[in-house]
Amino acid sequence: MRVLIGHDGSSIRLSEERLAHILEHPEMEGLSEAIGLTIRRPELIVRSSSDAQARLYYRYHRETLVGDKYLCVVVKLAREDAFVVTAYLTDRIKRGSRLWPRST
Repeated sequence: MRVLIGHDGSSIRLSEERLAHILEHPEMEGLSEAIGLTIRRPELIVRSSSDAQARLYYRYHRETLVGDKYLCVVVKLAREDAFVVTAYLTDRIKRGSRLWPRST
């Protein structure tokens, strides 16, 4: 079990099972450390429009195996707990409420 530290100092669990599942996808090869970086230094965090307890952490990565993409790490918040559900590469940011950085 890994514990990742979020941009706000919070602890987010990443189980070996979840990491193995994420890395099964060929396009995610070599992105294990990028998951932690995305949690620690996201460019954007969005509350999922389909699950109010899910947070989507985004960070843009150049030259992945499938080109320049956003890495999205999905974190589920439960009572006094947070854990990574999945991570994937995407061309665009999903709709939802922007949580960070806050708009002025």
